[in-house]
Amino acid sequence: MTAGPSALQPRNAGIDLLRGLSIVLVVLHHLGLRFPLKDGVLADWLPRGVLNALIYNGYEAVFVFFVISGFLITTHVLRRDGGLARLDARGFYVRRATRILPTLTLIVALLAALHLLGVPHHVIDTERQSLGRAVLAVFGLHLNWYEGQTGYLPGGWDVLWSLSIEEAFYVAFPLLCLAVRRERWLMLLLAVFALSLPLTRAALADNAIWQEKAYLPGMAAIAAGVFGALLAARWRAPPRAVVWLLATLSTAMLASTLLFGVLWWRWIGNGYVLVLTLSTMALLVALQFDERRNGAVPVPRGLRWLASMGRLSYEMYLTHMFVVFVTVGIVGAVQGDMRWAVLWYLPAVLASWALGAALAHGFSMPVERALRRRWLAR
Repeated sequence: MTAGPSALQPRNAGIDLLRGLSIVLVVLHHLGLRFPLKDGVLADWLPRGVLNALIYNGYEAVFVFFVISGFLITTHVLRRDGGLARLDARGFYVRRATRILPTLTLIVALLAALHLLGVPHHVIDTERQSLGRAVLAVFGLHLNWYEGQTGYLPGGWDVLWSLSIEEAFYVAFPLLCLAVRRERWLMLLLAVFALSLPLTRAALADNAIWQEKAYLPGMAAIAAGVFGALLAARWRAPPRAVVWLLATLSTAMLASTLLFGVLWWRWIGNGYVLVLTLSTMALLVALQFDERRNGAVPVPRGLRWLASMGRLSYEMYLTHMFVVFVTVGIVGAVQGDMRWAVLWYLPAVLASWALGAALAHGFSMPVERALRRRWLAR
């Protein structure tokens, strides 16, 4: 998923773990669409509902990423500039561009090359779509709209829809902050926007793809993260027992929407996504309060792998579909009984982690540092 602040800035271990969990859910989701657990050997022992809960919440995980993104970026703006009304717009845009654009450009170039070479699962071959138009949609921040109008693109392109929402939000964000200036009015606007999520999703029900990828619901999730960051920064940290209770309750609510989203949907329809975003926001606020009270908490040794995935979530998000399609090819070639395809889940997740790490350390981070030294020094 789209990156928050770079790895060079201070990190909250709890937030990294949440990001790690979210990217694992996204990878599992895209594997599950190709190798459904309900059709495999696990269905002999586990109910279908449990199996579906494990792999069919990648969309919800993207909304968790949206909330985290808004929270992290706002937190760092507050620390760096002292307030949203004093936001350094040029510095903000440079940081976003240097974090997002180099890696995105590399991935789009690779996807274009695979399309031109005719590599299976990467060719844009529907009547209303073309390579040039897909590239324009990516960098014009409307790939989500393009898919809503023309249908799904191949998987490697399709995952880029969330970037269109997120970066369109951040193009407007500094302008809004500098225009409104009064923080209480800005928080009111953010609260209204965040709470509008069920209404905007419901209004788009006639187009399933557009409902899933539209700007307003995704931006509402980011707005929830921004609002949460402002709350965490302006409120005095409550007693430890209150922080613990907030973290426990928000974690329980978040887990329930990820694991039992179908039940939530039956109860409150599109409101279940709002429960997801608000519980994520509340958990982030609790984690921030805990850090202010106790300082930076190290990641438990047994979960360092998950925190590492969280730190690499942007690179993993952009590249994991390459691993998914390679896995599809390998399984098709060597796996006779598709009921055992579940055995490839773990290798695919680990390969996605390794590919994301290679991209981050070999390209994304060095290029980001070099560009920021050049453009932020001016």
